[in-house]
Amino acid sequence: SMVTIFVLSLIGAAQAQSLDGKKVGYVDLSRVFDDYTKTKEYDAVLEKKHTAYEDARNKKMDKIREAQGKLALLKEDEKAKLQESIEKDKADLLEFDRQQQTELKKQRDEKIREILLEIEKIVHDFAEKEKFALILNDRVLIYGEKTMDLTEKVLKLLNDSYSPKK
Repeated sequence: SMVTIFVLSLIGAAQAQSLDGKKVGYVDLSRVFDDYTKTKEYDAVLEKKHTAYEDARNKKMDKIREAQGKLALLKEDEKAKLQESIEKDKADLLEFDRQQQTELKKQRDEKIREILLEIEKIVHDFAEKEKFALILNDRVLIYGEKTMDLTEKVLKLLNDSYSPKK
């Protein structure tokens, strides 16, 4: 059929292209991202920020719990006043949660974008220098010869180029 002929001609063209003395390679992007020193350092920073947030949140929760524990011991008018204070603290806690989570997510997303751009630049420069026609993300691969795997080279270039800001 025409479709078969068309598909076969495409396959033929693709093979001709790849055997035309051009270099092709692929990179395990997830591994490069995870094993990049900058990613590891940032993970530690994020962990610290998250722990600080959890600590602050727990203090606020304890304050609310403590106040709720006192409620039963109070006279009616004092009880109403404390209940009002508890409601305000609960509302503050919800706002604190929302604000902190939004901020942490924003910082994380910005850092991920920054790191991916750095990886992209390293791969781009490497491809130009080493005369690669094509470097793929291994996620789109069904098969790739081990000799075409550039992950280690790219990872080394990336980590060698990274100098932490003191």
